[in-house]
Amino acid sequence: MSRRAKVSPTEAGLPVGGGRRRTPGLRREEVAVLAGVGVSWYQWLEQGRDITVSPQVLDSVSRVLKLTSAERRHLYVLAGLNPPALAVAPGDQDMCNGLKRLIDAWMPFPAHIMDAYWNTVMYNDSAALVLGMRPEIVQNCLIAFFTDPVYKSRSRHWQENAGPVVAQFRAAYSEFPDDDGFRAVVEEARELSPEFAELWDRRDIRPGGQLRKELEHPVVGTLHVESTQLRVPARPDLAIVLHTPLPGTGTAEKLEWLTSPEARRGSMYPIAG
Repeated sequence: MSRRAKVSPTEAGLPVGGGRRRTPGLRREEVAVLAGVGVSWYQWLEQGRDITVSPQVLDSVSRVLKLTSAERRHLYVLAGLNPPALAVAPGDQDMCNGLKRLIDAWMPFPAHIMDAYWNTVMYNDSAALVLGMRPEIVQNCLIAFFTDPVYKSRSRHWQENAGPVVAQFRAAYSEFPDDDGFRAVVEEARELSPEFAELWDRRDIRPGGQLRKELEHPVVGTLHVESTQLRVPARPDLAIVLHTPLPGTGTAEKLEWLTSPEARRGSMYPIAG
């Protein structure tokens, strides 16, 4: 009812008559006609009665009421249906500038941002120094995990982490089984890495969360970090991956030094260490 009151007849494309309207917004019967449903049925929908509801009808009602992606998703939840994926609102498209400030503020610890397909969106300087992220490799975190020789040589427990990484990607893929973007990443990874193909065929599922990594850096030695995937509800297409040094390992101090001006001046070493 609150959403109906916000949509004027003019916005809905209805002719403006001379009669006086007792309430602002659209009447129930107007929403029903525009959505192609019965008036009584629409009234029962607003009243929360136990009626049969289809996604197609809810989409029609959402269109008439000009619901946002979040409001449409909430309508599905109220109706007891599986909600659709949350789309990025136009006003949230420019959040990348704020997210870049976030990962830059995470320095001296590695951080990067990836999209739904795990394509690299951006990364901070520490991610380049520690994880080997750089422009010349495949800009997809899953494919780079299996094909980048720099990262594989630095990861002391790469073999143990490979299974959970693939399981996390399958969990993301399972939410969009018909998405060509996910399918393309899997096909490319299968072509480039027999190890990935073997793990993918196991069909393991694991939600994105935390993963401990032990890295052997050519300058500062062993680094113990914990990577954590974070989501921003307003940008469901993006994931922020923060690497936190484990306490008692000296990793924080090593990362502080590695990203310091002193280290940058004196460590002109090739990244493929």
